[in-house]
Amino acid sequence: MSGSPHDLACRLADQAEAVSRRYLSNGRREGHYWLVGDVRNTPGRSLFVRLRDSTNGPAGKWTDAATGEHGDLLDVIREVLGLADFRDVAAEARSFLALPRPGPEQISATPAIASVPAGSADAARRLVAITQPISGTIAETYLRNRGITALHGTDSLRFHPGCYYRPDLHAPTEIWPAMIAIVTDPGGRLTGAHRTWLDPDGFDAIRLGKAPIDTPRRAMGDLIGNAVRFGGPGDVVAAGEGIETVLSLRCVLPGMAMAAALSAAHLAALLFPGTLHRLYIVRDNDPAGDGARDRLIERAEAVGIEAIVLSPALGDFNEDLRTLGIDALRAGTRVQLAPQDVGRFLASAT
Repeated sequence: MSGSPHDLACRLADQAEAVSRRYLSNGRREGHYWLVGDVRNTPGRSLFVRLRDSTNGPAGKWTDAATGEHGDLLDVIREVLGLADFRDVAAEARSFLALPRPGPEQISATPAIASVPAGSADAARRLVAITQPISGTIAETYLRNRGITALHGTDSLRFHPGCYYRPDLHAPTEIWPAMIAIVTDPGGRLTGAHRTWLDPDGFDAIRLGKAPIDTPRRAMGDLIGNAVRFGGPGDVVAAGEGIETVLSLRCVLPGMAMAAALSAAHLAALLFPGTLHRLYIVRDNDPAGDGARDRLIERAEAVGIEAIVLSPALGDFNEDLRTLGIDALRAGTRVQLAPQDVGRFLASAT
């Protein structure tokens, strides 16, 4: 079937050098490889495309040594041209290969193989599958620039060097680096993902390191009741809205399990793990935060879970951390904890 992803990828691999010259024009051939900066045709030598079969792998496969990304030549076409729909990728590949358009049966079959609904949990799983750990990336730098240094146990945070961003349905797709947060249910099943697009030029006091776009944060998938989780389920959990807010509190409570629900509405609807006995509600200091606090207290107490509110001195706990410092954050948190949790969870000053 000339329109199937596997068949198109194989045909492109047979002409790997011609494909590379066309779509990765900023690179050059060295031996049996085509070298370029990345899969979006940036000048450099980090990414290599195999131009012929070898013991290291088949022709047409590429790997970016800097990011760990890998794929085939269909991925090259998608990334270079910024195509979101596989139909468009396949059409471009067929055009390059001078293949006829597929018949009706092939057209109807291809989306079932390659497409998932935009914004769905399946789309979130696909996105997460092509990410990498944040260690050594600008996602780690972004968090550290916001004062967050307790990054142990943050496997739920990932990094994508070129994540698609579309301002609206009619605007062209842009590409920005992004921190990807994995959203899970209380049992640990992936249900969604949250994207924070980042500014590759660094940190500033206005955007705090987020990309200069209208909506640098977006979520996808099934979010209601679920959260970005740090630490396994336990008898004590702290839950708040934002990832940075929760991670800031974690700097002084490094052993406490925490969950970021991503918004006030989602925090109010958070599902409780069966092991939970005491819930710390990490509120933002605004009307939406007050509403989430009240609703979550009501729901927790209805099922016998003790609910304790942790309030910031300023707008949220990340603002406290950045403005007042970690010692003030530690002191402000200490007086709000249950006495039995001070020795158990509160990190001592060093």
